[in-house]
Amino acid sequence: MITVEDFASVSPEVLDACLADLSDPEWLALKYDWRFWARPTQLAPPQLGTDNKFIWMALAGRGYGKTRMMGEWFREQIATDKFRYTSLAGATADDVRAVMIEGESGLLKICPPWFYPDYQSSRKKLVWPNGAETLIFYGSEPDVPRGKQSSLVWCDELAKWRYPEETLDNILFGLRLGECPMCGITTTPRPIKVIKDLAARPDCIVTGGSSYENRANLSAIFINTILGKYEGTRLGLQEIDGRVLDDNPGALWRRTWLDTHRITAAPSLDRIVVAIDPQGADPDGAGIGVETGIVCAGRGRALPGMAHPDKPHYYVLEDLSLNGTPEQWGRQAVSGYEKHQADKLVGEKNYGGEMVRSTIHAVKPDAPYKGVTASRGKVIRAEPISTLCEQGRVHHVGFFRDLEDQLCEWVPGMPSPNRLDALVWAITELSEGPVAPPAGRQRRTDRTRSRVRDLPL
Repeated sequence: MITVEDFASVSPEVLDACLADLSDPEWLALKYDWRFWARPTQLAPPQLGTDNKFIWMALAGRGYGKTRMMGEWFREQIATDKFRYTSLAGATADDVRAVMIEGESGLLKICPPWFYPDYQSSRKKLVWPNGAETLIFYGSEPDVPRGKQSSLVWCDELAKWRYPEETLDNILFGLRLGECPMCGITTTPRPIKVIKDLAARPDCIVTGGSSYENRANLSAIFINTILGKYEGTRLGLQEIDGRVLDDNPGALWRRTWLDTHRITAAPSLDRIVVAIDPQGADPDGAGIGVETGIVCAGRGRALPGMAHPDKPHYYVLEDLSLNGTPEQWGRQAVSGYEKHQADKLVGEKNYGGEMVRSTIHAVKPDAPYKGVTASRGKVIRAEPISTLCEQGRVHHVGFFRDLEDQLCEWVPGMPSPNRLDALVWAITELSEGPVAPPAGRQRRTDRTRSRVRDLPL
């Protein structure tokens, strides 16, 4: 089989002459021939679909071309007429639409005119020329795939999903149609439980790849900002080389703690706060903050089976951190306050004095706000919170990729990132004050999900 790599030593003039001799139909056929353009490592492993190996998980660095790779495989399988009921799943509705379907390497860009799907966004499906249908699911809605059957699935950026294990389980339970159902998974590797469990399965084939393999197709801006940022660092092994890292031995948090105590819905909570660590805040002097940390968390009783049932437990409800203007992060924080019916907003005031208070009150003048001062070092503030997590008294309601990366990579002595600081401020505030809720008030959180019964306080 001839591929584009066979022309690597051919001069541009000779290559242009060869292509000029092609007829329009021949050029069109070549343009959409993925096996010609792909690097060998971007093609599906030959053992996929044999010996009960039905899952292909591609762990690759940023910019490797994994979306294009799996999209081409997905549409090629559908074109064989062997897969009539198929599914796409991404982190959110926007991710599926903007990356998997309409993106530069999405299905609508890579499919040839003679096999172009009808994207019915309102019905959350694609309909193909041969009658095959593709349903669309999101990693933020784990119960929706329940009961839906398919023969072919493509899951993108699994490590970014809010509920990766629950959603993937329901998708795989429905992967039972046809003679040889298959599942393709593309993701930047992160050392979380669902990725490790998949890699250990005998029916899963794992392939990898480095960002550098696709360097010829990456812009100078990407190379300078992304590869330049991670090159030579521990995280570079994950973000560039596509390797699953072990825990950072010097970090205060462990991913096993987060995974072990993770839940899908919180109980009733007696206190809820939104903590803000403003962009650039760094009282230790390093000044590395590039985003505003905004974390919503609450306090309540333990759910059945949790450790330390006689002590308060803490529930991380949402990470709303962003890199934006004061108006943008102010609105984001107030939105979280209103969504979760929080008691107050808490803000770090070492950096900018009363700047956080004025920013919040410019958005919502009557919002209850408390400024907190970093009178102690970061390690002294963070250690009690990591200890609560190790004890099983801190629970992440879903998966928060960037926050958890910061928690499990930060080593005391390094400048701490803003998401981590916001989490520490939130749980520190919740660990103080009265335990009993105000008279006549009972909170419910995560109203859209009711699989876990609210517990009375």
